Amino acid sequence: MSSQPATGDVVGGVPHKDLATAIRVLAMDAVEAAKSGHPGMPMGMADVATVLFTQFLKFDPKRPDWADRDRFVLSAGHGSMLIYALLYLTGYEDIDLEQIKKFRQLGARTAGHPEYGMARGIEMTTGPLGQGIATAVGMALAERHLNARFGDALVDHHTYVIAGDGCLQEGVSHEAASLAGHLGLGRLIVLWDDNSISIDGPTNLSLSEDVKARFVAYGWDVQAVDGHDPVAVAAAIAQAKTTSTPSLIACRTTIGLGAPTKAGKNSSHGSPLGAAEIAGARAAYGWEHGPFEIPAPILDTWRQYGARGAAAAGAWDQRLAAADNSLGTAFKAAQSGDAPAELDTVIAAFKRATSEARPSVATRQASGNVLDAIFDVVPELISGSADLTGSNNTRTKGVVSLQRDKYEGRYIHYGVREHAMAAAMNGMALHGGLIPLSGTFLCFADYSRPAIRLGALMKQRVVHVMTHDSIGLGEDGPTHQPVEHMAALRAIPNLLVFRPADQVETAECWQLALQSKTRPSVLALTRQNLATLRVEHTDENLAAKGAYILREAEGGVAKVVLLATGSEVEIAVQARDVLQAEGVPTRVVSMPSWELFVEQGEAYQAQVLGGDDVVRVGVEAMVRMGWDRWIGPKGGFVGMPGFGESGPYKELYQHFGITVDGVVAAAKARL
Repeated sequence: MSSQPATGDVVGGVPHKDLATAIRVLAMDAVEAAKSGHPGMPMGMADVATVLFTQFLKFDPKRPDWADRDRFVLSAGHGSMLIYALLYLTGYEDIDLEQIKKFRQLGARTAGHPEYGMARGIEMTTGPLGQGIATAVGMALAERHLNARFGDALVDHHTYVIAGDGCLQEGVSHEAASLAGHLGLGRLIVLWDDNSISIDGPTNLSLSEDVKARFVAYGWDVQAVDGHDPVAVAAAIAQAKTTSTPSLIACRTTIGLGAPTKAGKNSSHGSPLGAAEIAGARAAYGWEHGPFEIPAPILDTWRQYGARGAAAAGAWDQRLAAADNSLGTAFKAAQSGDAPAELDTVIAAFKRATSEARPSVATRQASGNVLDAIFDVVPELISGSADLTGSNNTRTKGVVSLQRDKYEGRYIHYGVREHAMAAAMNGMALHGGLIPLSGTFLCFADYSRPAIRLGALMKQRVVHVMTHDSIGLGEDGPTHQPVEHMAALRAIPNLLVFRPADQVETAECWQLALQSKTRPSVLALTRQNLATLRVEHTDENLAAKGAYILREAEGGVAKVVLLATGSEVEIAVQARDVLQAEGVPTRVVSMPSWELFVEQGEAYQAQVLGGDDVVRVGVEAMVRMGWDRWIGPKGGFVGMPGFGESGPYKELYQHFGITVDGVVAAAKARL
């Protein structure tokens, strides 16, 4: 493999070498101007990216949200100048030369790592290694499912990924690659920047496995090419497009290609090259132009390639217009992402029936009951579980499993792959046309957390059903009893964390999760049965305020306010009855979502919480962290002092003092 740029003219007009060099010099110059960044990967993968964007990728810079475009994910997000250069060169309006010059500067669209929503053409936020390839699995899965629903005329595209050694080392990529191979996602093509370099030095410092053999074992088609040979790269991509399995193309490249002393070394990975090294690289490229200067013939040629997709987009418009009216209407509805109007009617009827019947059910079962009621009403819902279907109740009656070559199914068996599951759901949401939900235990939120955080950062509607939400799961013990997880999840910005108290609240939380188009949600649900507390029906979604007065004080202004979530609301209601009987006016506030309560403003919060002279007691079978915000200077807390124990759940509640007597005692101690 040559250590110099490729010279083949395989695309016509301007030589491939010059098109690829435009990417390299923009990357070098932007990183140098910022005095920060990662020039080596864009310099090494410029040949591969040029082949992809000029010969294969189906896109239209003038319509970056065209539904049937190919998806391109830069999983190796540290090399962000690669995608910024490509977006600028092909004519995306959000990235002009001024944005390139402002790389990594405050307020620029050209952030240190690609950020979804900051510039059209960026399909997802990348940077945490492995997240890109794992999320792309969800995109490819969404394409196959929607193709099965709407047909080739409307859904027929590929998902391409550029990934590095770090992406393929991170555990989430292993989970996701295994799932993709199992499902036969042949529209997924990963271009591996196989440069054998990591931050610390050569990858053989920490890696000795045969990566290609591993992907073969996952059921992928695997090829290996010289990443600086455009003819070979093009042939490999063409071959990958014919397979019925996902494809990995190992592109052997030189990091920092052309840099006189840093090419092929870790010194070109994450630091500016410096003026002398850049001058030497320019000489190696035969590039006689100044910083940020792209000659008109080269830029014009790139723009012509960018404009090529307009014809395909126009033809797709015609196919959509010609589609059967019901099919076209359903496709547009799916792409809009709006929850159907019928959802409100169904939820209201479900709540009324629950308030009348007053069942005692676990909220995990309540969630399953809600899904049974709404699943056909919201055809964009696609469900699944991490091998916990019977525990999570995420599979609705009559739903068909999604399997290899049976992509019309709406239930995904993710296997024991919580992290990949969460990432894939992000990909489905980003792709559009689907509302993904899945189930696992709340204690495994730790396994999903990086992808949950990324979903919140990208503002994606993804619903994480997480059951067995406290010591109430009982005998499985402290390894499975989540005590710190609510606090950890509540710490993630833009994430809605719901802990409903009964079946009515569970329905309201589902309604909110589906209507929240720019936020992911976690539903923390019980294993143990809970009484129906909302026995008087109202069409209003009371959980929408985050916290509300469930039982008002009687016999005067409230002297005690009991604040509780989930299964502990029932305990608080019983404690209120005791305090009221003893002449202490006591209010119970259910708090299914702290995040929504914060958004109501101080006036509403004061109305619900009462003044500083009121004794407030928080009740939650979790650690105290975060509760002091609500319980105030006189506040008490009844909850977990640390990890749980193994035993029947009723005995555990007694053991830890999360009882009616414990709540009453905490209130009286502060009166």
